Amino acid sequence: MWEVRAAAGAVSKQDLAILRAMFTQSPVGLHVLDDRLRIVRVNTATRGLRDVPAESLVGRVFGEAFRLMAPEKEEETAREVLASGRPALDRLVRSLMGAVGRRPRVYSVSYARLESECGEVLGLIVSTVDVTERERALQRLETLEHVRGCVGERLEVVAVCEELADAVVPAFSGIVVVEVIEDVVRGEEPPLAPVDRDIPLRRAAFRGLRSAYPVGEVRKLPYGTPFSRVLTDLRPRLVPVEPDSIWLEADPARAESIQRSCAHSLIVAPLSVRGEALGAVSFYRYRDEDPFDEADVALASDICAHAALCIENARRYTRERTIAATVKRRLLPQQPATPSTVAISHLHIPGPGGGGAWFDVIELAGARTALILGDVSGRGMDTATTMGQLRTALHSLAALDLEPDELMARLSDTAARLAEEREALPSGDPLHRVPLAAGCLIVVYDSVEQKCAIVRAGHPKPFAVLPDGSAATMCVPAGPVLAGKGSAPFPATAVSLPPGSTLAMINEDLPVPLGPLLETGARRPLGDLCDALAYALRDANDKEKMVLLARIEALPADQVLTCPLPAEPRAAPLARAAVRRQLETWKIDEETSFTTELIASELVGNAVRYGAPPIRLRLILDRQLTCEVSDTASSAPHLKHARTIDENGRGLFIIANLADNWGTRYYADEKTVWAQQTVGAT
Repeated sequence: MWEVRAAAGAVSKQDLAILRAMFTQSPVGLHVLDDRLRIVRVNTATRGLRDVPAESLVGRVFGEAFRLMAPEKEEETAREVLASGRPALDRLVRSLMGAVGRRPRVYSVSYARLESECGEVLGLIVSTVDVTERERALQRLETLEHVRGCVGERLEVVAVCEELADAVVPAFSGIVVVEVIEDVVRGEEPPLAPVDRDIPLRRAAFRGLRSAYPVGEVRKLPYGTPFSRVLTDLRPRLVPVEPDSIWLEADPARAESIQRSCAHSLIVAPLSVRGEALGAVSFYRYRDEDPFDEADVALASDICAHAALCIENARRYTRERTIAATVKRRLLPQQPATPSTVAISHLHIPGPGGGGAWFDVIELAGARTALILGDVSGRGMDTATTMGQLRTALHSLAALDLEPDELMARLSDTAARLAEEREALPSGDPLHRVPLAAGCLIVVYDSVEQKCAIVRAGHPKPFAVLPDGSAATMCVPAGPVLAGKGSAPFPATAVSLPPGSTLAMINEDLPVPLGPLLETGARRPLGDLCDALAYALRDANDKEKMVLLARIEALPADQVLTCPLPAEPRAAPLARAAVRRQLETWKIDEETSFTTELIASELVGNAVRYGAPPIRLRLILDRQLTCEVSDTASSAPHLKHARTIDENGRGLFIIANLADNWGTRYYADEKTVWAQQTVGAT
């Protein structure tokens, strides 16, 4: 509590000198009020009162004399101090006293009660300190912190511009225009300053009154204006807005909009990083708003520097996403295989940042088809590259004609090697810290046996719709994720499905029930089913979704010949005769018939000599003619080049030269050696 008490003796000259100095020279404003809050004495040396005669203030109410913007509130505070004796310290008060232009000044005001020696309340002493510059600096700092906290939350160039506009209006300016070079919006490299005068800019964001140009419009900036100049030297500028400004003539539409809005102050600041121009931001104040000053120019520069970094991050993300999407499109099958016994359709709903979902359809020997759906976690170029590596590996492994469980195990080994390569990267490489996680579902459909062999690794179960419309999730045991730790097997499941059944393979559990959608479309075209799925998933989460639909049919029985053979030398001529008769029935040309007879004879001869009974010959006529010979021996035939004097060893060499493709397929209790040829009708 502040008190003024009479001394025991007379007031000394020193005391009088101190009081005189405090009320005539001190920069801290001191004001003595009586108990009616009227000014009794005032220090006129304080800032804002130096040119004000003391006589014009004495006798007036404090709030009225100093033109306070909230006089009632300050009067209430002063009377509370008078009544309670508790001082009120460091209150921020806005006053028009000493104000320049439209901006009020800010004072730190403290109230204390004056009491006589006997405790009589005499009034108040009020101290004031001009803190206008401090408060404006704090306000600018708060504005900058607000911008840093709000701008950059999204990774889209236009979205960042909208965040910037929302953050500065009305906190910093009444109107803001954000214009970005069009190449930057598309993710291209920004140009170095000075930029070409014809470079197009997009109006990415606008806040305020009616805009001169619609948001989203792409146009060239008129030359010879502050907006084009700022992209030349990348220097922010405080621009006077006057009706006779020459630069307004270069852009009549903008000039008319400025005049209509009553804008009177303008800052144009560049959006730039490393000397590269991204765009420009125009800040306007209009009507009763305070004009900008040089401190505001510095703040605008800091705001745009932060926004430019965020826009650059968004541009880089856009570019990487575009490249990743392009790479992924090239890595996915451009023209999926179209087997005669399997109709295919797929639905791909990309996520916001891309993803690693993929599918494949591979025709295998023996009228079989491999349906594959895979997913690599993550997004961007690294994910797309990993997806391409796994897809390439799968194609190579499928050419070996492996069983589905063995195929998945080999694919997991490949994924494990890729994971080890990631772990071996330098610790500073971002990919080093990203574990490889991938899943896959493989379905191999045999159109002759009308069976599916299914194996899955960290992937949702497939779904089946039978021709009668009944639908159910297929019970397929789960295998470990690809590249997972340990050596758990990938169990394969054999499922018999009637012709006309529809298989649905998905990369993740869908947020809508899949059954009701597919049950109604047992005979609908697969393209219509994909459309129905897309409509049902319109409000689903933003994760990438891949659905592969396959409608299976049986290969007609008259396109298959199965002939058991004895494990004796006479098996070869029997096989040739059976092949000749069947190919005549199928009306195969003579050259292909002769070649097929020779292939069948060599395959059967190898089975008789090196294999084990029973021996079986099978001819399959689909888009290619396949000749298969099966036996129960586990030994693998291999191609070798016989010497001139050798009397045997030329069988597989002959087959390899006559057939378009050949190979060996192993089962649990037998093996099959096959050869394929392109067929021609007679």
